[in-house]
Amino acid sequence: MDSFEFQNGKVLKDVKVEYMTYGTPKYDENGLIKNTILYCSGSLGSFAGINKILPLTFENCPFDREKYFFISITALGSSGSCSPSLTGLKNKFPEYTIVDVVNFQKQFLAEKFEINHVLGLIGNSMGGFVGLTQAIEYPDFQDFIICGVSSYKVAGHDFILSRFVDEIIRSDPDYAKGELTYSLIRTLRIACLAEFNFGLSKEALRAKTNEELSFEFEEFGNEMIETDIYDLKYCNRASMNFNVEDDLDKIKSKVLIIACSQDPHFPPELDAIPMSKMIEDSELLIMDSELGHLCFNELENISYELKDFLSGFDDC
Repeated sequence: MDSFEFQNGKVLKDVKVEYMTYGTPKYDENGLIKNTILYCSGSLGSFAGINKILPLTFENCPFDREKYFFISITALGSSGSCSPSLTGLKNKFPEYTIVDVVNFQKQFLAEKFEINHVLGLIGNSMGGFVGLTQAIEYPDFQDFIICGVSSYKVAGHDFILSRFVDEIIRSDPDYAKGELTYSLIRTLRIACLAEFNFGLSKEALRAKTNEELSFEFEEFGNEMIETDIYDLKYCNRASMNFNVEDDLDKIKSKVLIIACSQDPHFPPELDAIPMSKMIEDSELLIMDSELGHLCFNELENISYELKDFLSGFDDC
């Protein structure tokens, strides 16, 4: 895009947006695509996050690719799209919010595809933050939201985790230099390892031996050093400040809330269940999966329920 303006008034020029499309576009009488489903990945996820739903995109599956046109965008702040790492601005990148993430993708859809209304949005984890925010800021922009393993605010243990990651990064004096050093790589690894305990369920972790856990812990840390520490810092900051509790009554879209009983990040009793009571037109689906917060990798286990929910939008 030629430019993008952040909520704080900062403007960046020549803004890159990474995306992919999948499925079959259908057009209304004005020649505009009417069956778009937008996919939003979790924290620092790329467009490839849509792979989680691809097993359900075959004929007669919930996300039948002959019925829907999917667009998956690498979010503002994530490597591949406009971000601290891609722009080279590092710690000089404008501070952004979840509202900025929403406006970024909304502007792109309008400029690239002339899309000013989507059929729906699927948001996983932080992508759920994006979906809820979009439904609040632009109530008529979508017909439905599928909000998976997510919440209406970052609070309690989840806030402390985000605060801890922020503290780890800010404590490294090299962060202010804006260039990668050995110290920052080490700091990045430690900050990422703080997240290790919040993926799989407690049951799945307990089933492993300590030797297996130690190996996986080390491997996770080694893999995560490919992340850019500035991307992580800004994304974590945006999530840490997320709270739409007082605005949920503005949502007009139909909302399907998917939770996992074993999710260590967003336990249903603290997040999905109270959220479902605060959103008027919502359905709650709680699945069991030892993958915990990663349960979107097992959506085939709730295929029937997803198909039933989407059947209400078959006239697209």
